[in-house]
Amino acid sequence: LLDSDVALSVADSFSNQILEKFTQNSDAINRSTNPSQKIFEIVNQQLVEILGGSARRVRYAKVSPTVILLTGLQGAGKTSFAGKLANYLKIEGNTPILVAADLQRPNAVNQLQVVGQSVKVPVFAPEPGNGVGDPVSVAKAGVAFAREKLHNFVIVDTAGRTGIDQELMNQIVNVRDAVKPDEILFVVDAMIGQDAVRTAKAFQEGVGFDGVVLTKLDGDARGGAALSIAKLTGLPIMFSSNGEKLTDFDIFYPDRMASRILGMG
Repeated sequence: LLDSDVALSVADSFSNQILEKFTQNSDAINRSTNPSQKIFEIVNQQLVEILGGSARRVRYAKVSPTVILLTGLQGAGKTSFAGKLANYLKIEGNTPILVAADLQRPNAVNQLQVVGQSVKVPVFAPEPGNGVGDPVSVAKAGVAFAREKLHNFVIVDTAGRTGIDQELMNQIVNVRDAVKPDEILFVVDAMIGQDAVRTAKAFQEGVGFDGVVLTKLDGDARGGAALSIAKLTGLPIMFSSNGEKLTDFDIFYPDRMASRILGMG
């Protein structure tokens, strides 16, 4: 588990749970023709359970549009993921629109516009960004525009920071309160390993979120961040992003991630 970058506290807790399961199933293990396979099944089943059991889909709003707010640190891949999610929703027959509410990071608005063009999804960007404009006003206006133009999904891209600070949290909370999103997704880089838990807890306490998106799963990371975040937040991982292309994106399947953590491919 530690080799897969699972947080120490989670590895300890998980190991204790496994020991308990082994004790409960000792007769079945001993009687099995292949005890090692039985042990593997117990470990795998416990991993899948912690990771959420089954894939969790996006909740639709009772009244359109469904508003999805993206949060996370700078560099986690929020803007790229926004394009991937928009493309996925469009393929599913929806009419998404992207809202450029990251007005801090240099060229963030421009990057979202390029991403939007590449998937042929409109981008609401009334402000140039680069430190100019109010993200709360942009987010509110974006949702109103989507409602008027009959878009059934709004994906709001928000500012990140290289580290967690109160100013960032306050800004995201203000955007959240203004647009009342149906889903808040926390986007996290799977490569940050042990730091993933600290970051997730800070965003959970500071802003709150409904689900997690793991990015950069195409690297060496075996997904320990997934287990750590799922265990310590109690919230589902909903999507995984594993490459640069807009199609390198999938719904998160706990059974596949369990195999990856166990080194089974």
